[in-house]
Amino acid sequence: MGAMDGAGAGGEARARQARGVGKRLRLVLLAAAGAVLAVNIWTGAPLLALWVGSQVAPASGTSMSAILVVLGVLAATVAALAWLLAHVNAAYNALLGRREERRVAPWLRSMRAERRQYERSRRQLTAVERVAILSVVAAVLALEVWFFLFAHYHLSSG
Repeated sequence: MGAMDGAGAGGEARARQARGVGKRLRLVLLAAAGAVLAVNIWTGAPLLALWVGSQVAPASGTSMSAILVVLGVLAATVAALAWLLAHVNAAYNALLGRREERRVAPWLRSMRAERRQYERSRRQLTAVERVAILSVVAAVLALEVWFFLFAHYHLSSG
């Protein structure tokens, strides 16, 4: 009976370890999905919108309808990607066991004693949120590098 108890405990430990590996794999996959979605908000959505607009535009050049199609496709694609990114982040938080709390923007918070309550409830950023922030910073840096180093447009001096 003692041998059975040891085998049972060892099997239980292996099962727990397998669940831990599976959980880590799901966390990595969710973070990777968040990275793909965040990067596509800045790259894939505009490229798709421009492609769709080019298919609608007449051969003679640009038209107002093509521009409106580009804007509509861009808005819809970015909204869909942002919605998906929010759901990936929610799944990531659920897998970590984090509760979704009501968020109050800092400028809407009271400046009285309740302020301590918000300071105590500060939470860490998730990997998905960090990836989204990094993609925004990378997009802004890429724009600045392009504008200041590679764009052949000079600001007029007066």
